[in-house]
Amino acid sequence: MPDSPYKRVVLKLSGEALMGDKEYGIDNSTLASIARQVKAVTVDRGIEMGIVVGGGNIWRGGEAAKNGMDRAQADYAGMLATVINALALQDSLEREGVVTRVQTAIAIYAVAEAYIRRRAMRHLEKGRVVIFGAGTGNPYFTTDTAAALRAIEIDAEVILMAKNGVDGVYDRDPRQHPDARMFKRLSYIDALNLGLKAMDSTALSLCMDNQLPIVVFNVSGDNNIVRAASGEDIGTIIK
Repeated sequence: MPDSPYKRVVLKLSGEALMGDKEYGIDNSTLASIARQVKAVTVDRGIEMGIVVGGGNIWRGGEAAKNGMDRAQADYAGMLATVINALALQDSLEREGVVTRVQTAIAIYAVAEAYIRRRAMRHLEKGRVVIFGAGTGNPYFTTDTAAALRAIEIDAEVILMAKNGVDGVYDRDPRQHPDARMFKRLSYIDALNLGLKAMDSTALSLCMDNQLPIVVFNVSGDNNIVRAASGEDIGTIIK
C-alpha cells in the first residue's frame, strides 16, 4: 500500500458495526477483525488513531424515547452502552498488543479516564489508541457528533466512518432498494440538502464548518479500515 496521507485519524464505529451478522450485542470475530486492522494501522503503519464507538447494538435512546421514556434519561442509558462497547474493544485491542486508553465524557473512574483533550493528545503522540466513550456526555447529541467534535479537538485530519453492511453513501437505502445509487464524492452541502443518512446533520455541519473530510465505507469489507486509513479510494468521501 502507498504511504498514508494521514498522520492522525478518528475511526467512527457504529454499535451495529460490532454486531457482525448477529441481531444484538457484539460478534467476537468481528471485534477481533477490527482489532487486527487497528493494529495494522497504528502499530505497523504508525498512524495515530482515536476511536469513537456507538451503542446501537445494545441500546437506542431514540427508540426508547418513542416508547415513552424520558429522552434525556434514554440518551444517558445509550452513553453507558457505548462504554460497554469501548471496554470490549479495548480488551480486544490489548490482546493484539495495542496499547489503549478509554476516555469517557461522563465520569466512570473505575474503568476509564475522564476525557481531557490534552491527555488524549499526549496518548496519541505516544502511539496509544484512544477510545472515546459516552458520546459528548450530553443528551440529544449522537455519537456521530461526538466523532466530529473529538476529531476537531484532537486535530485529526479525517473521520473514517465504518458502516455495517453498507459500502458508502447512497441516494436511498440499498437494503430496501437494489437499484440505489452510491456516491463516490459528495460536498457537505449536497449531503445536507439531500438528507442522506451518512451522518446526522449536526455532525455534518460541524465537519463542514471546520473543513474536516469524512470517508464512509463498509467495515465488513476485506481490510477496509486499513485501506481507508491508507487513503485508498473506497466508499464515499464527503468534503
